[in-house]
Amino acid sequence: MIELEYPWLMILLPLPYFISLWAPSYKTTQQALSVPFFTRLVNGLNLRATKGAASLRASRWQRVSIIATWLMLVIAIAKPMWLDTPKTYQLSGRDLMLVVDLSGSMSERDFLDNYGKEQDRLTAAKSVLETFAAKREGDRLGLILFGDSAYLQSPFTADHEAWLALLDQAQVGMAGESTHLGDAVGLTIKTYIDNPENQTVEKVAIILTDGNDTDSLVPPIDAAKVAQAYGIRLYIVAMGSPNTTGDQAIDFSTIETMATVTGGQAFLAMSQEDLDAVYQTISVLEPKEYQSFTYQPKTSLHFVPVLLGVLNHLLFMLYRLMFQTRVFRFRVKALRKREL
Repeated sequence: MIELEYPWLMILLPLPYFISLWAPSYKTTQQALSVPFFTRLVNGLNLRATKGAASLRASRWQRVSIIATWLMLVIAIAKPMWLDTPKTYQLSGRDLMLVVDLSGSMSERDFLDNYGKEQDRLTAAKSVLETFAAKREGDRLGLILFGDSAYLQSPFTADHEAWLALLDQAQVGMAGESTHLGDAVGLTIKTYIDNPENQTVEKVAIILTDGNDTDSLVPPIDAAKVAQAYGIRLYIVAMGSPNTTGDQAIDFSTIETMATVTGGQAFLAMSQEDLDAVYQTISVLEPKEYQSFTYQPKTSLHFVPVLLGVLNHLLFMLYRLMFQTRVFRFRVKALRKREL
């Protein structure tokens, strides 16, 4: 499809006509011989003399060529554009940071897979996160792993395959044996702050852990309050039984307080089915959002009428050259016949 970007410039089309009507003819000064017997000479030769200058008139083909060239130039400045098929560009409206606990207790084999076989907590978490990521098309996912310290495994990315590959590399104990939950929340906040692209989008962190906090530099509840100040919602999933004791005990009261402070929720998952249900609930609470806009690629075609105008002049000049050559040859032949 073709359209003119400045169609109002087509009002210039009749401009040469009005110029020819109102503008005076172009005059040139030439040398002449003044004689006192001019009247007698004209009468004797039976000539008709008129006052004023003679105006040159364009031939039919000259008029056609001039009009065509002017038409091409006006179309060119009106800028014809070729409109391609409309395209929709989608931007992620939500950034999700997945925070995964890699402490030693994540190796406990107290979860069952879909076939009833025992598997450790981290393997169960990876399986659920893979399904969760497949449902978050268009969202940008980040990944933080934590134990004795918290580490950014993957910055926010829309490449879910790369994100899943980095998640698959996570192993129990690679970040240490303890659970520094507060430090993991702190790194989550820092990641959002350091990424200016996240300032106008939804900021959500989903934390998966199976133990209580052990000596984080920043207490978990204080870290949650800072997250709330930056508009980050925390959804915290506690894996395992709340009846466990010691270092593997789940401080669910603290986890609930952290989630409530930020406007999120806390969940308890004691089985693979529970874990699946939790992530389905989070998908409902944080639906996919898109910031999208539709645009139509345009390609300027202004050079086409310019080339046609130039080609028109070249063809006309060629025609005039051939015509003049033919007339010259005809006159030469006529002169030779007279001489004979």
